[in-house]
Parts: sequence; C-alpha cells; structure tokens
Amino acid sequence: MLDITTIMIYILILIYGILVGSFLNVCVYRIPKKENIAIIRSHCMTCNHQLKWYDNIPLLSWLMLRGKCRYCKAPISPQYPIIEASNGLLWLLVAIIRGLSVDTLLYALLFSALLTLSVIDFRTYEIPAGINIFILALGLVMTVYHYTDWVDHVIGFFVVSIPLYIIIIVTNGRGIGGGDMKLMATAGLLIGWKLVVLAFALGCIIGAPVHVIRMKMSGADRVLAMGPYLSIGIFISVLWGEQLISWYLNMAGI
Repeated sequence: MLDITTIMIYILILIYGILVGSFLNVCVYRIPKKENIAIIRSHCMTCNHQLKWYDNIPLLSWLMLRGKCRYCKAPISPQYPIIEASNGLLWLLVAIIRGLSVDTLLYALLFSALLTLSVIDFRTYEIPAGINIFILALGLVMTVYHYTDWVDHVIGFFVVSIPLYIIIIVTNGRGIGGGDMKLMATAGLLIGWKLVVLAFALGCIIGAPVHVIRMKMSGADRVLAMGPYLSIGIFISVLWGEQLISWYLNMAGI
C-alpha cells in the first residue's frame, strides 16, 4: 500500500512532467525552424495573436477552449495535450519503476529529450544536435555520479556508435543517419553498454516491421526515421532492460 506522502510525490511528479511537456511542445515547433525557444512569446500559429497565461495552462487550456484558438477559432493541434500528457506519464512511470533517486531525475529528463527528438525526427528526418548535446550532458552527470562504474558508461558511448559510424562510412551516409549514431553514443554514456545494446536491438526489431506496415497502409516514404524507434528501445531498456537481459541469459542458459 502506498502512503499519502508517496502518493503526493507521484502527483507532483506527474504535474511537473506535464508542465515540462508544455515546454517540449515549444521545442518541437521551434527547433526545426531555428527559432529561439526561450525569448519569443507563445502565439497562435494561425492569427499570430500573443497568448495570455490562461491560454497556456497545460492540458486544461486546450480542453477548455475545445481545441480552438480563443481569438481566431482556428483548430489547435491535439499534439499539444498529447505531448504534455505523455511526458507527465513517462515521468510518473520512471518514478514508479525506478524509485525516487538522482538516476530517476536524469532518466526523466532523458525521456523528455527522447520524446522531443522523436516527434521532430518523425517529421523532418533529422535529430537536432542540441538534443544530443543535452543527452550527452546527462550522460556525463550520470557517469560522474556513478564514478565506480565509469567504464561501463564509457564503453556504452562507443559500443553501438562505432559500428554505426562504420556503416555511415561504408554506405556514404545512406545506411543510417549521423544523428542516430550520435543518439546511441550519448544514450550509451547515460545508460551503460548493456542497456544501450539492448536499446538498439529493440529499436531495430520494432522499427523494421512497423515501418513496413506504415508503407503498406499509409504509403509512408521508404526512408526510415530511426529516432522514434531507437527512443522506444531506450525507453524499454531504462524501465525493464535489466529484467529482459536476465530473462534472456536464463533462457539461453548463460
């Protein structure tokens, strides 16, 4: 049974996750356009009217306005509440599964970065360098914090990214994108070599059939945006990777 203090902490984590999700929406829209994510005030994408604070309350404003701009009545994409709610739930999930710790904070920030880059990569086939730099910073903090395991984290930086770099050279960049390689390097520094190998394997296993289905069902382009699928692999590895690795080793009799 959860005590009232733990429940309140989880509620606060959910709320903070939703609030951060509102900022992620700004990043998703502005980063591909090379716009400043901090200085420019929020405005309607149709009529360009600057929004009041009560138009920007995560989740609630979209619901109260019924998904339309208060000023011009243009529809507001459901992407906004979806990303806000998704980020809040991801933060809550990692707190419940991993417990309350410094690791959990770093993983929550990682999940926010992955959610942002997944949407951007899905739309533009490009992973912003700034997001990979942010994940790199998280990885450095994690490596210093777990300094006794620094070798695992350093190996994690290279174990997947080096083979991907070779593929990029051999295929002249057609085999996989440089952003994907950098993502696996920075994520590997953060989560360690075992989990990043699992994450990459899961990303490929999930991405290949899903993209084939998308090409058949919706006529999606043959070019595959790997960022979202690699992110899913990282999500799973962080939350359940240790159990999956133990299950596989036991099944294989190792």
